[in-house]
Amino acid sequence: MALAYVVDDLRTDQVLVTRLLEARTDLEVICAGDGVEALSRMDERQPDLVLTDLQMPNLDGLQLTQEVRRRFPGVPIILMTAHGSETVAAEALRVGAASYVPKRLLSRDLTTTVERVLSIAASERQFHSVFQSIIRSEYDFQLDNDTNHIQPLIGFLRQDLKRFNFCDETTMMRIGVAIDEAICNAVHHGNLEVDSELRDDGYDLYVSQIAERSKQSPFKERRVHVRAEVTATQATYTVRDEGNGFDPDSIPDPTDPANLAKASGRGLLLIRTFMDSVDFSDEGKQIMMVKYRD
Repeated sequence: MALAYVVDDLRTDQVLVTRLLEARTDLEVICAGDGVEALSRMDERQPDLVLTDLQMPNLDGLQLTQEVRRRFPGVPIILMTAHGSETVAAEALRVGAASYVPKRLLSRDLTTTVERVLSIAASERQFHSVFQSIIRSEYDFQLDNDTNHIQPLIGFLRQDLKRFNFCDETTMMRIGVAIDEAICNAVHHGNLEVDSELRDDGYDLYVSQIAERSKQSPFKERRVHVRAEVTATQATYTVRDEGNGFDPDSIPDPTDPANLAKASGRGLLLIRTFMDSVDFSDEGKQIMMVKYRD
């Protein structure tokens, strides 16, 4: 059974997160009141996942993120952000956290985020061989609008990065998160034209519209095109949908910490944080993401 650490100085939040995880996942949960206590317990039992508040005494969430990344490379960290912690959260994403969930949305989004991050981390651990003879790889994929195909694809692309000994485990996981977000955006907002702001009105409505449009024309005939190019110096991933496009400038600046709690732009924030270069083209229907070798 995988082990998750929930680190928060508020007992009520510890109880809420523990109940959500134990009810909807197979995770074993250990709680700690701050970063110092959490690290002490991790010395006895290594984590498979860390969920941490940001504003805590003794050792805050940003410092804990840095220390967990140093001691346990590859262990994913999910931030639980409260109002007023947006700047710290943005910095924690830059130094190693895999994702974040606003505290006001824990009941709705926590377990989904946990499952996605753990799935990405697990896919990476499946591949350990490093092949030094390959100098370049190119792959083209055409996906339908079933997001269940994304994780196997990411697992394949991570294996490719392993062949090049391209980066450490944390960076590899973050590349996987960026690809996941880009393809999900292409499916949901590009091909199916589902507005991300529907999530603020009710997640059930958002999910039902995705399911509905997946069966309707012209949405169901559209495909997502993914191109992956990896060399010894850089990895380039291009994701293109067949929707009507959009104006990327219309999205609230996802790098502004004030926008962390907004549904629209969350995926783009993670992509821009985790990749070195991000460019849109073809009227917003195509995104190109580049990561340079560590």
